[in-house]
Amino acid sequence: MNENLMCENHHRGRIEVVCGSMFSGKTEELIRRMKRAKFAKQKVEIFKPAIDTRYSEEDVVSHDQNSIPSTPVESSGAILLLAEGNDVVGIDEAQFLDDGLVDVCNELANRGIRVIIAGLDMDFKGIPFGPIPALCAIADKVTKVHAICVKCGALAYVSHRIVPGDKRVMLGEQAEYEPLCRECYQKAVANEQKK
Repeated sequence: MNENLMCENHHRGRIEVVCGSMFSGKTEELIRRMKRAKFAKQKVEIFKPAIDTRYSEEDVVSHDQNSIPSTPVESSGAILLLAEGNDVVGIDEAQFLDDGLVDVCNELANRGIRVIIAGLDMDFKGIPFGPIPALCAIADKVTKVHAICVKCGALAYVSHRIVPGDKRVMLGEQAEYEPLCRECYQKAVANEQKK
């Protein structure tokens, strides 16, 4: 355990991305890493897009109802200003932030801050989403997590939207989205096109 904590304290200035579909445990993993950093006596701050008010206006909350206090921000530039003096910065639902997030994360890491980002890597159509693909490219570590396909039990590939609407950003939960593997997703899209 002490060796792990020493490792946490000595690997500063890096970018870690946790990505995948909805219901895959991205936020849960972000919360776990942030709590671990706090346990290691590091100064931490977590941010989330102000538009994400699904469970709480201020806290970051996982689908399993685990939570951690956070600071809602309107843009990535605010993170750069508010992160001063922290050892570790967490960013949840990063796909909803602007593309400037890539430069912000690079700047923070270059200042010696560990940056942990969680977000959807693809939208409901399977298209790379927001700044996440670029963040994966510059990250020191990328963790791809998977939900389980609700149709067949395989590893999920995408968050399939099950309600009408073509708007890219639509906050939702299990009533609006379901995790599907690639094969089940292709079948669902084919069925929708027949209607």
